[in-house]
Amino acid sequence: MISTVMANLVLGRQNGPVLDTTVSIAAKLDAGVVGLAACRPIQTVCHDYAVPAALFDEDRKEIARHIEAGELEFRHAVARLKGRTEWRAHTTVLPLAEYLSRQARNADLVVVSTEPGDGQCDQTRRPDLCDFVMSVGRPVLLVPTGAAIDGLDRVVVAWKDTREARRAIVDALPILKAATNTTVVEFADDGEVPEARSGIAEVAAWLGHHGVKADARVMLSRGANASQLDGIARELEADLIVAGAYGYTRQGQWLLGGVTTQLLAGDRCAIVSH
Repeated sequence: MISTVMANLVLGRQNGPVLDTTVSIAAKLDAGVVGLAACRPIQTVCHDYAVPAALFDEDRKEIARHIEAGELEFRHAVARLKGRTEWRAHTTVLPLAEYLSRQARNADLVVVSTEPGDGQCDQTRRPDLCDFVMSVGRPVLLVPTGAAIDGLDRVVVAWKDTREARRAIVDALPILKAATNTTVVEFADDGEVPEARSGIAEVAAWLGHHGVKADARVMLSRGANASQLDGIARELEADLIVAGAYGYTRQGQWLLGGVTTQLLAGDRCAIVSH
């Protein structure tokens, strides 16, 4: 059950797609909405020179302006909802991914924005998306710039018999129940197709037990699964992709799988869980 949807607003920019998607999901699921904005104040390292106090003063004023604008944008977006709404805005010295992960403790689904090719971002205003997805412990709905979910007619589930995929499909179950068409897709090597068909049939049957009628497809893997998944989503005109988020750390940095990387930088809405 999804009873609270949290929308992360990036201060200093327009957040229309994230807010539109959040409101659409909340209206369909009769869920409450929390709008959350966080930023880090400017930080400098002083050596042999002084940093003008006016620099910090202007940063504080800019943060205050952005918080006020963000709240107005949020209040306007959620005005048509009948359920509970809440606005939160904070400054913090913590990395934003860590801070937002802590705030997500009272949410069932977190909605965040992505930008294609957004390898570098202003981390005083935006969380490191990779760190956030892999540490938040909640399903994350990724909304690309210029995209938003207006309906839930068609959903594609990227299935793989792993912990991450099993968690993702459970996390997304309320969304799948609200969808009109659900297709579960698995990519398999030539010798693994019969086993994959047997497994994915059980997944479709499990969804059926929860009131979700799903089609099951096993596709022969032909190299980059990320490209194949994108092709199927386009063929089916999917509104949303559901997938596990895969990655591991090396020297404190997350290294992601190909499909996860594609979803974090792609142009299609997706729910991912790690």
